[in-house]
Amino acid sequence: MSIQRIVLNINGVDREILCEPEKDSLADVVRRLGLTGTKVGCGTGHCGACSLLLDGEVTRSCVKKMKQVKAYAKVETIEGIGSAERLHPLQRAFMTYASVQCGFCSPGFIMSAKGLLMRNPDPTREEVREWFTRHGNVCRCTGYKPIVDAVMEAAAVMRGEKAMEDITFTPPEGGRLYGSDFPKPTALSRVLGTCDFGADISGKMPEGTLHLAVVLAKREHARIRALDTAEAQAMPGVVNVVTAKDVKGTNRLVAPQGTVHSLCDGLDRPVICDGVVRRYGDVVAVVAATGRDKARAAAERVRVEYEPLPAVMTFMEAAAEGAFPIHENTPNIYIEQPVYKGEDTQGLLEHAAHTVEGSFGTSRQPHLTVEPDVVLAYPQDGGVVIQCKGQYLYGNIAQMAPAIGLPKEKVRIIGNPAGGSFGYSMSPGNTALAAACALALDAPVSLVLSYAEHQHTTGKRSPVYANVRLACDEAGKLTAMDFLAGIDHGAYSEMAGALTTKVCRFFGYPYAIPNIRGLVRTAFTNNNFGTAFRAFGSPQTYTASEQIVDMLAGRIGMDPFEFRYINVAREGDTCTTSVPYREYPMRAMMDMLRPHYRKAVEKARAESTPEHRRGVGIAWGGYHVSKVPDRAEIDLELNQDGSVTHYSTWADVGQGADTGSLIHVHEALRPLRLRPEAIRLVRNDTGCCPDTGSASGSRSHHVVGMATLDAASKLLAAMRKEDGTYRTWREMRDAGVPTRYRGVHTAEWSDIDPDTGHGYGAIAQNYVLFMAEVAVEAATGRTRVLGATIVADVGVIGSRQAVLGQAWGGFSHSIGFALSENYEDMKKHATMRGAGVPRCNDVPDTFNVLFHETYRENGPHGSTGCAEGFQSAGHVSILNAIADAVGVRVATLPVTPEKLKAAMTAKAAGVPYGQEPWDLGCSLYGRLAFLKARHAGKGKG
Repeated sequence: MSIQRIVLNINGVDREILCEPEKDSLADVVRRLGLTGTKVGCGTGHCGACSLLLDGEVTRSCVKKMKQVKAYAKVETIEGIGSAERLHPLQRAFMTYASVQCGFCSPGFIMSAKGLLMRNPDPTREEVREWFTRHGNVCRCTGYKPIVDAVMEAAAVMRGEKAMEDITFTPPEGGRLYGSDFPKPTALSRVLGTCDFGADISGKMPEGTLHLAVVLAKREHARIRALDTAEAQAMPGVVNVVTAKDVKGTNRLVAPQGTVHSLCDGLDRPVICDGVVRRYGDVVAVVAATGRDKARAAAERVRVEYEPLPAVMTFMEAAAEGAFPIHENTPNIYIEQPVYKGEDTQGLLEHAAHTVEGSFGTSRQPHLTVEPDVVLAYPQDGGVVIQCKGQYLYGNIAQMAPAIGLPKEKVRIIGNPAGGSFGYSMSPGNTALAAACALALDAPVSLVLSYAEHQHTTGKRSPVYANVRLACDEAGKLTAMDFLAGIDHGAYSEMAGALTTKVCRFFGYPYAIPNIRGLVRTAFTNNNFGTAFRAFGSPQTYTASEQIVDMLAGRIGMDPFEFRYINVAREGDTCTTSVPYREYPMRAMMDMLRPHYRKAVEKARAESTPEHRRGVGIAWGGYHVSKVPDRAEIDLELNQDGSVTHYSTWADVGQGADTGSLIHVHEALRPLRLRPEAIRLVRNDTGCCPDTGSASGSRSHHVVGMATLDAASKLLAAMRKEDGTYRTWREMRDAGVPTRYRGVHTAEWSDIDPDTGHGYGAIAQNYVLFMAEVAVEAATGRTRVLGATIVADVGVIGSRQAVLGQAWGGFSHSIGFALSENYEDMKKHATMRGAGVPRCNDVPDTFNVLFHETYRENGPHGSTGCAEGFQSAGHVSILNAIADAVGVRVATLPVTPEKLKAAMTAKAAGVPYGQEPWDLGCSLYGRLAFLKARHAGKGKG
């Protein structure tokens, strides 16, 4: 170890630093000084979260070694540019213009923007976007547009053209926050860099905390023959190596299968592998040491002897006759969900006036949060406390408690501030791993994953392969559809039942198709396990459903917009699962989009050239809200100073649970005329907050709002005097009246029938119509998304900032899903850039969101959930736009330049280019007949 002393001028003050110049980065040094506003995300210079100014230059400090930093260099971090009492214009603008969602990347963006405005005080929007792209600033939440908005507004203040008051939110007249642009209430800590995310909290753990490093399997399928930890145990600072034998419980996570007929028991995933590894990234051991670097060095010395087993790497291989079983005693195909609507479709499709068929496949999309996973755990009172990123705190306890050998009441989870999730933190895997180690070691532990480890240990969006046929009559009215779909759900069954029903219900949404036959099959493979991802299940379905609609419109020579217009559902029409739609705003929404569509088509035709071909595509999307059955609980408490506290486990992973909670309370307690700052939020701690359910399925705004209304009515009734005024806290105490009340909302609807595919499976629906404009470079096949217009009906808008944020962010994910994102190559896809994360210039600046507000009778204040609808089908509008531009389709995602160029070349040469039907292991109609006979009690199997 070579220690060197260096003095740096940090935020205007000379600071003495002791470091290892060859090893330590500039980010390491400033964070050791307590300046943790400089976040470390990817650790490889790909995300820009660590951006600061070094001698006035924007620098990604995580890859800037101290040996490259000269003495007395000037370093400026987020802590040096503003304070809560005196914000920098960039900090204020980021709060006001919805530029903060999870907020993990915000300090890096603000410092990068400051560097830009020091050089160019009056940039164009294009220059701002180019700057962020060049300097590697990545945001996964916002879709970049509001960040550019904020920079432009802050620049105007810095030039003296506007005052700070001009870029500060002013409450609307009357003081009502619901439906306003009220800023995210926790945004201040994010723009100041004072919010402690997981790694920041890890750095403040007490002496005696052990640091964990995982030993991951680097093969897809193998039997563990021997595990040698002796060399690792002898390494400096190592306390122990935890293996499966040290896990005190069953070592099996619980994966509820839902109402589907599943052939697996949901106990297939170990916390630590104890015999067989079933995917690259399975944990086979965990090293515990007195320092993170010591633990990681020792993890490299754990020796594992494997016996290779056959690897089954696609759904098609899993479904093939004689395929090697991934799990003993369970067939690879373990769930089948049929759908029957109307008449039998086989003859209808064969004799229809017009029929098209197609085969489509999606990628294993990674979530690509900027913050990698961090879990802290410590024994307490005979149980364990876990601090982590989590979207389903009580649910994770139920899933992991038996595995780690504790009753549920002895497991407490506290949700850390989260640097994005988008669904992956619904999984209990890394949470259970840290807890099991804390219990085995009887010590507090810290698990801080590298970005590659984060990629390999967390779940992904499951690929789906589908063969689809669609028919219409001479007038273009849809008559019949059939589909056979296969889900590659990876090595474990987590959330498989819910995913299967999600996939089946969105074929043909939101059209009126009278006759449908379909089957969705779910398989184990030796790939990464599938888990929740925003719009769970629907993007895979729309990839097939909304492309086949475009293809049929092309077959009959009808404009794809008008073809959809005559086929969207009208009042009384039923959806794929044979129940009426909750609302029928579809035609009105298309009427709103029509002028934008016509203008875009005219522009594309006028500006398209042989070198840069322009196209316009549309796609219907939308999602279901909540689940069946559903229950949410929250508490409201009147405090001594007249403020009110809202207790819930509505997890905020960047989507706006803080905003939603506050505006729900403010609206529900309007008679008390509370100021926003008089509403306190206590969240995400199972030790003091009730079970609000998962932050998933677009349910939270809906069900938390209803539970808040229930609690508010109880609190107001208790406070109300005979004369109509309200008691103070002291008056309630003196009268012996409780000051804390629990609000409960329960919902019961028909679930998706596992034998027929009929039912709602949710308490509400939302509807989203997408239009994308693209340009394709003929020489390379590279696609640029030039603009997007979205029309959405999510009921009455509760928070404009939160809803727009989901629209912008969801569409940016859709761009990645369509064009670049994948997790298949374990080396290339271990990094953010390698996995295809969209950067600022990849997401269009022209982005319009239009709202059609249909009042939801069963929702809070007429609202319902929105988030997942915005990521449901935006990618298909891009795919349809590409087909409009170049006249060919690529069957499998992502549509990389190489794939598209090959398709264009084949077309030019007159060579057929298309996807042969997937061999999904069965005949659709034969299998449906078998399942129907089995349901009727006439068959076995």
